[in-house]
Amino acid sequence: MRFSGTLTWALGITLATAIVATGHAQGTGAPAGSGAVEGKHFDPKGNLPSKYTIELRKGVSATLPFEDKRDFDEAKKGFIAEPPFLKIMADAGNVAWDMGSYQWLLQGKDFPSIHASLQRQAVLNMAYGLYEVLPGKIYQVRGFDLANISFIKGDTGWIVFDPLTAKETARAALEFINEKLGKRPVLGVVYSHSHVDHFGGVRGVVDEADVVSGKVKVIAPEGFMQAAIEENVFSGNAMSRRTQYSYAVLLPRDPHGHVDQSIGKNVASGNVGLIAPNLIIKKDFEEVTIDGVKMVFQNTPDTEAPAEMNTWFPQFKTIWAAENVTGTIHNIYTLRGARVRNALNWSKQINVALYKFGQEAEVMFASHSWPRWGNARIQEVLRTQRDTYANLNNQSLHYANLGVTINEIQNVYQLPPSLWKQWSAHSYHGSEQHNSRGVINRFLGYWDGNPLNIAPLSPKDSAPLYVEMMGGSDRIKAKGKELIGQGRYLEASEILNKLVFAQSGNQEAKNLLADAFEQLGYQKESPTLRNIFLQGAYELRNGLPGGTPVRSSGPDMIRAMSTENWLDFIGISIDPRKAEGMRFTINVVTPDNGEQYLVEMSNATLTNIKGVQAGKPDLTITINRADLNQVMMGASSFDDLIRAGKAKFDGDRKPFDQLRGILVAFTPDFEILPGTAAKMSTPGAKPFEVPDLLPPHSAGD
Repeated sequence: MRFSGTLTWALGITLATAIVATGHAQGTGAPAGSGAVEGKHFDPKGNLPSKYTIELRKGVSATLPFEDKRDFDEAKKGFIAEPPFLKIMADAGNVAWDMGSYQWLLQGKDFPSIHASLQRQAVLNMAYGLYEVLPGKIYQVRGFDLANISFIKGDTGWIVFDPLTAKETARAALEFINEKLGKRPVLGVVYSHSHVDHFGGVRGVVDEADVVSGKVKVIAPEGFMQAAIEENVFSGNAMSRRTQYSYAVLLPRDPHGHVDQSIGKNVASGNVGLIAPNLIIKKDFEEVTIDGVKMVFQNTPDTEAPAEMNTWFPQFKTIWAAENVTGTIHNIYTLRGARVRNALNWSKQINVALYKFGQEAEVMFASHSWPRWGNARIQEVLRTQRDTYANLNNQSLHYANLGVTINEIQNVYQLPPSLWKQWSAHSYHGSEQHNSRGVINRFLGYWDGNPLNIAPLSPKDSAPLYVEMMGGSDRIKAKGKELIGQGRYLEASEILNKLVFAQSGNQEAKNLLADAFEQLGYQKESPTLRNIFLQGAYELRNGLPGGTPVRSSGPDMIRAMSTENWLDFIGISIDPRKAEGMRFTINVVTPDNGEQYLVEMSNATLTNIKGVQAGKPDLTITINRADLNQVMMGASSFDDLIRAGKAKFDGDRKPFDQLRGILVAFTPDFEILPGTAAKMSTPGAKPFEVPDLLPPHSAGD
């Protein structure tokens, strides 16, 4: 199918993270199919959009600037070719990327179950193939992953910006551009920031030996390695579960299910790698020339990622905006779970780019969405996004200083009309509702000032009181049905949620709550919020599907992780109830990198300190860090390595046995909504081995 006569648009992608890859390809129980028939729901218990949802959609649509079609013109500009294949296979044999499951978006139909603005964004994200950004110099392959992979043509080779999530998709992109434009070696790789969809495919474009030798430069902002490893370690299992909601990884691609991820369709499922950069950008602005291409890097820490940088190409009058400026307003608070971002600093860094480079820029491209051309257009988009992040920060705090709380701001803050009329100010990846709450949380924390809410009752304890006061389950269900019948879905959710927490086995109540959630999902512009409501509806009706989640952390991630990070995670993994009364000290020595750690158990708490050794430890463990990697990945045990002569225990091994006996292997299958009875099974870790420290959820967030 061709769009506007010249551009062959993507046919969509199969959702490629966590459970969906196995659910669709191997039948693990995830909802199947993407028939995308608007009159038929993929879930037998599902509902079509109600008249209230359709009316709301029409009302909101009337306020949107659909007459502004410039994004579509920009998204198709420079199209060269699309590949002859629709699927990219992973080396392990699974489908890493499938461009078939979103084809229904290109039928030219209007889907009442999708917010009109979101449907527009979802179509824009169907770009698939090779594009020319700057004639003879800058190219992008889009639609091979959540992010774009960009190629800068130097005197003799390519400089690659953001090599996607997976080795297989990045490799396919390099092969495709070489086929169309002539084969050239990759002489440089730039990681714009520390999210996995911007570095995980690096082994698909370069060989590590060439990086180690210096033949290929791999460039990243200061703090990249720490941010790439740390952001998702300590709460990684919880994040992995929450990602099933925010990315709707259990839902089929369907008008009633997953539609888009706002910055792309979703994330590829393949080999995730990481080659350490050999050139770190430390200054606010730093100039580097590779293969005749001059690049001025702008460090922008604490914006979309803890470590991130824009790039200015003075020879080309072109700015690379990383993920700081894309086709959407991003997350300030990422609902999968991450530290709240700094909206004000984000705005300020865009402002720096505007006045440092934007005054003469003629091209702006980024790691997601589509490029912009012409100085006036570039300045317009930069100002719009600058002002949106600043407004979000300033007005949320303005209302907070008037007494509006974190539990009220989502119903008070609104984007100014002048910004609402500009597509680049719309919060697809984020949402005004949860981002405004995120701003207040960053500055004031979760407490709303009400003494009761400092340490409130847990829902399972408070819900029975509400149910009793409301007259019991029959009255609540009757009222819920009445509110749903009136299109008052949020109010219905409020009371039905209490009943579900009080009576987790009440399937009728769960079905009613699911009905309300589903309509709220259909009404959301942000795919993240849509996904959360629709995933909740599915689980309330059907429970969690079976199957083992796909793991995408790999050897590169483990090798890059510090021993200290791993020991910290061991501390998180112990069962504190079983640790009570234990006391011991363990010295850990890794001779190959010269590190030493003192690990101490006291007060049911495991701590560690680098560079210190106990004078009389209970046990000393000596193991090369290269061998410890095998333990960290769960590929080998300490006992295996002791037998192989690769590890040595000196002293009493009882503390080691005690410690490994109280470790908990986390699995991303716990209940979020009551009565959804997790059914997934993840093999437990070997004692004292904690695999999957970096679950696949940081992409693009």
